[in-house]
Amino acid sequence: MSLIVAGTSHRCAPVEVREKLAFLESDAVAAGGRLIAAGCVSEAVVISTCNRVEIYAVGQGDPTPLARHVREFLGNDRRFVGDLSAVSFLHTGTTALEHLFRVVSGLDSMVLGETEILGQVKKSYSGALTAGLTGGGLNRIFQKAFSVAKRVRTETQIQRGNTSVASVAVELAEQIFDNLSGHDVLVVGAGDTSEKTARALQSRGVKKIFVSNRTFDKAASLAEALSGEAVRFEDWDKAFTRVDIVVSATGSPGYILDRPRLERLIVLRGYRPLLLIDLAVPRDIDPLVSALRDVYVANVDDLQTVADAASQLRREELVRCETLIRSTALEFVEGRRFSPFGFRSHAS
Repeated sequence: MSLIVAGTSHRCAPVEVREKLAFLESDAVAAGGRLIAAGCVSEAVVISTCNRVEIYAVGQGDPTPLARHVREFLGNDRRFVGDLSAVSFLHTGTTALEHLFRVVSGLDSMVLGETEILGQVKKSYSGALTAGLTGGGLNRIFQKAFSVAKRVRTETQIQRGNTSVASVAVELAEQIFDNLSGHDVLVVGAGDTSEKTARALQSRGVKKIFVSNRTFDKAASLAEALSGEAVRFEDWDKAFTRVDIVVSATGSPGYILDRPRLERLIVLRGYRPLLLIDLAVPRDIDPLVSALRDVYVANVDDLQTVADAASQLRREELVRCETLIRSTALEFVEGRRFSPFGFRSHAS
């Protein structure tokens, strides 16, 4: 059996490409099922976040053509137009194993050492496990990966300082508004990313948080937890005149805020400076709105510049993290005469 990973990330593709390959949360598990049904692989986990789309799979035979098959499936399933090989990667065997270890440990993230990716991968794996898409190979591999992530977190300082997209988004807000205490916030979407960003803003003293979501009960639940106010999705324009910061992280397949809509709204709010933080992939906010007066737009790629300024200490920890990952991968491989990813142990 062979372990492979095929996909793309912020390292090899801009958000304009990633959003075309992204899976809605509701479709990621189904996509793994479609891949297995297509043949060649017997196990699959699909991970789709704002910064990456990756498919981990186990199958019989030569891993190189197997990996190409999975990448071809990704392109066809997403109806991608263009040369996918130019904006994606393929890893097999031990290299794929080490890649997964880096991903869950936050070493391959836009914000080095960030912690959200571990929860996102766990959720994707859990969905595939529940659906019966994993077996002995991927189950052992993912459980080992989660163990490695815990060791990286406890044995190194890679997560010191701001280690999340949410915290970097707050830094950006403070660069524009200096003091956040007099500003209201609208959070569109009630998922994990929205909640963490809202809580990060709340910790910096924002005045009030409005929460809107297609499912109103979810908006109400999050708003209650934040001592904020829930707004029905079809009515969030009404809150727009009060807010100076909008955080959007929905699963919408298209823009929920475009230039014509925003042009109407900024007239009502008196052209005060407005920060739009788009944490969704596919993007929620049309980038053309950045041409409007006193409107600042930041998507997940834009946050990289802010993150880089605070990452030096964590970069110094990379050597320790990489050593831990390589040694653990080697131990995992040598612990089995025939590994579940096509690598014969040195002891065999």
